[in-house]
This record gives sequence, structure tokens and C-alpha cells, in this order.
Amino acid sequence: MPAYQNYPTETYETLRQMYRSCAEKFGNNTLFMQKKEGAYKKYSYRRFADDVEALGTALLSKGLGGAHVLLMGDNCYRWMLSYMAVICGVGVIVPIDKSLTAEKLAGVAKTADATVIIYADKNAEAVEALGEGVTRIAFSEIPALVAEGKRLLNAGDRTYLDLPLSPTEMRALLFTSGTTGQSKGVMLSHKNICFNLAEMCRMIQITPNDTFLSVLPLHHAFECTCGVLVPMSRGCTVAFSESLRRVMHNMQEVSPTVITCMPLFMETIYNKLWANIKKQGLERRVRLSVKATNVLRPDHVRFAAKRKLFAAIHKNFGGKLRTMISGGAAASPEVIRGLRDFGINAIQSYGLTECAPLAAINRDVCSNDSAAGMATPNALLDIYDVHNDGTGEIRYKGDNVMLGYYNMPELTAEVLRDGWLYTGDLGFIDDDGFLHITGRKKNMILTATGRHVFPEELELLLTASPYVRDAVVIGMINQSGTDCNVTAIIQPDIPHMIEVYGRDYTAEQLDIELKKAISEVNASVPPHKRIHSHILRREDFPKNTSGKIRRDPIIAEYLG
Repeated sequence: MPAYQNYPTETYETLRQMYRSCAEKFGNNTLFMQKKEGAYKKYSYRRFADDVEALGTALLSKGLGGAHVLLMGDNCYRWMLSYMAVICGVGVIVPIDKSLTAEKLAGVAKTADATVIIYADKNAEAVEALGEGVTRIAFSEIPALVAEGKRLLNAGDRTYLDLPLSPTEMRALLFTSGTTGQSKGVMLSHKNICFNLAEMCRMIQITPNDTFLSVLPLHHAFECTCGVLVPMSRGCTVAFSESLRRVMHNMQEVSPTVITCMPLFMETIYNKLWANIKKQGLERRVRLSVKATNVLRPDHVRFAAKRKLFAAIHKNFGGKLRTMISGGAAASPEVIRGLRDFGINAIQSYGLTECAPLAAINRDVCSNDSAAGMATPNALLDIYDVHNDGTGEIRYKGDNVMLGYYNMPELTAEVLRDGWLYTGDLGFIDDDGFLHITGRKKNMILTATGRHVFPEELELLLTASPYVRDAVVIGMINQSGTDCNVTAIIQPDIPHMIEVYGRDYTAEQLDIELKKAISEVNASVPPHKRIHSHILRREDFPKNTSGKIRRDPIIAEYLG
């Protein structure tokens, strides 16, 4: 097993203890940066702590103590201010997708027993559909509430400041993205979240000199915990990106050192890098430079040399980007290696909302490009019910495991057993302690010979082809009804076809390229995993807000 050392870090029992401690240590240092009127405005640690306690005081004065509070809107200072004020004393925070329709918003509010919603003004139309029993607070009202809270505090109101806060009671209710089955409300405590703050920082070095760029929606546990609360706990700066369309421009404005993202973001950046290199005719020179610097040791010397050699590339990212941490789905090993070749330390992690969300992560000095990561120092990963091929269901134990699913005791009992969280994901742990995920238990295809096929593994291999944009692998019963054929539903990458063959490319040319991609996959896997046939799909696959393909509608469409 590789040798490594944990980084020292602080531990906190509650987020209230965390933000108060950081306000004392980092005071006037910049915590948040938000674009306003064409320029980034800065908010200090001290101001944030003061505003949290003022907003919390004002909300309690309005009789909202104990409420389940929906939080809906773009990533911004007021989103984080509302989140912290509610979770640290007002009630239970329920972060939700800003793109929910009025109908779905009403459904979530009912499921979550929400009586308050704090929302971005642009979401006012959807919010109007909520019943009269739900108190509405727009982001534009927050400055007045903060001012009111400060008046109450100055008058001696200590209701919020002195409110007892248990580390183990439910204070957050997060809904899973629901790629398969129903979306579930995950009950989390301060203990769950604070455990992750320390564990991640033991694996990856994060210092007050770091600036994180917040790109993913904050209602996702990965972004809220790993992309904002973790850097806050370490004295870093967090800058909010304006949008995905503006992210490259924002990177040049704020010069981030760390970005948490989805694998697709990594892949997009990597592919654009090579497209520009090839366009300029520099491919051979760049490959030679990569090869020459890859032999340098130790790691910090190699990365420093690469950042200097590829300074022109790094300038596009603000000039200081050193780490990208992906979560939410499997990342391509080729992309991870490729970014590292340019001096960006790409790190893959594995998370579940039920773990608030961190269950495994690669270390910054000890990683495996093909693995989801390893267990953090104070958690356990295990493989349960191991199959003949060495894979089994991944189970996890740690202080970040959820309290349960809200109002779903039977489902909670299914996944929480004897202190373990049974994830429903399948995989194996190698001899070095790295977790490799092969698929979802629910998605597994069982052949007539009793062999297991994991669709996600084949999908990742298929999408490595530049001619495949997206793919879903399913099992279709053959005509004789004797076996289950592995079938790939493929959405081709039409822009790449046009780039190679021109706009007048033929159906035959497309078919040849897709069959070639399938042949390459089949040559790399055992016979029982080989793809038997494919179905061409022109339209986009349905996806959730995390960018993951929703499998249930696809299975219903093709299998009935």
C-alpha cells in the first residue's frame, strides 16, 4: 500500500462553531466574491458571521423557529447567508433545484413539510404556486432583514446567539437526484457535515491562500460541502461563477487555485485544450514537453515545471489553477492523466447525498486515475456479498452517514444496517485500498450463464470515442428468449462527424464509426461483457440537474 501522511486540520462539532472560529481567525480576509455591476464584490469572514447572526435573529423574531425552510436560487452570497442562518439555529434547511417547475416545487414543499421558502426573485413565478401556509422571503428582502436583526442584537436580543444547537439532530434535508427510482429526502446533521470538512482536508492540502471557484449549483451536497464549506473552514476565498457560459472569463478574473466540478467540466476543458493545440500545429511539440516533464520527481517539482512550461495554457484559467476535484460521476482516466500532464492535479472522488456527500477521494499526493478514491482516515469502506468476479455491493461506515430518509422508515431500514450504509453501488477495493466502482446494483445486467455485466463500465468505454456523445447500455432479451443481449443505445457526436466527414456525411460512415467504437470496447472486455448490438439515438438523453442520464425513462422507452 502506498505511503502517505494526513494533513493536520481543525475539527468542529457544528457549523456555527466553524463560522465563528473562522471569523475570529480570518476576520477581514475575503470569504466570498460575487459579481455585481461588472466587478467582483468582496465579503469578509467577519461580515459573513455578523450577517448570519443578524439574519438568524430576524427570522426567529418573526416566529419561524423550527421551520423547514426551502432555499432556491443561484449561487450567491445571499444563498449561503440564508443557508447558514437557518441551519445554525432557525430550523431545517432544504436546498432545492432553482429550475424546479411550479408543480414540482409544490410537491417538494409538501414532501419536506416546508413552511418557509427563501428564493431568488427570478423564481417568484414558480413560488406563487405554493399554498398560503408557506411564508415567502425573496433574496431582495434579505438586506432589510439583516438590518432589522442588527437592530435587535444591539437592543440586547440574544435569542439566536444563545440558542442550543445539537450536533446530532436533523438540520438539513437534501433530496437525492433520483436517476433511478424516486427522489428521497436525506436527513443530515451538523455532525455529518462537519465530519466531511475535516476528512477532506486530511486528504488534500487546502490553505488560506487558496481561492475556490464555485461552479456547480449549491443545492448539490458536493458543491455546498466540498466546494464552499470546506474552503470556508480553512480560511480560503470562494468566488461565485456567473454561469457555465462565463466560467472561463470568471477564472481569468479571480485566478482560482481549486475548482470542484463534474467530470463533464474536466472533459470539456481538456478537449478544448487539445483542440487549440492541434489548431496551432503544436501537437508534437506539446507531447514531447509532456513526456520530458513527466519524469521529474518529486511531485511538487514536476507540477511546478509543468506550470512554468505551459504558462500560456494556465493563463486561460487565471494562471494559478493547481487542483480540480471531480464528483458526481466517474471521470475518464485519460482526462485525469491528461490534465495532470499540463500541471493541473486532477482528483476524482466518490460521493452520495447520504454521506453528506464524501465517501471516498483520491489524495493529492497518492492517487489512482482509474479509481474513485480511498476511504478517508476515519471512515470504512467494505465490499459486501462478493461475486465470483470479485465485485460486490459497496458499503460505508463513518460519522457522515445520514440519519435516514425523511418519512421513509422502511427504505431507511433497507440501506442502514448494523452501522453500515449499503450504497447500492457495485465495485471492488484493490490491494492498495483504492475503490473502483463498476456500476449500480439496480442497473446490473445478468446473463443466462449467471455472469454480471455493469452498464456504467461499458458506457464509460464507449464515450471515450470522439464519435459517441452519450450512451446507455441495457439488457435486451434475445428473440429466442434464452439470454439477455448487451445492447448500447448511442447518441452520436454529430459535430465531430461534421468535422471529420463534412456536413454531407452519410449514414453508412456514421454506422462504420459507431461499430468501430463498439469493436474497440469489445476487444478490451471479457466475452460475457461484449456489446451485441446498438441502437442509434438522435435526441438527447433525459438528464437530471447533475448532468446524469436518468435511466428509468430510457428503460421504459426501450424495454417497456
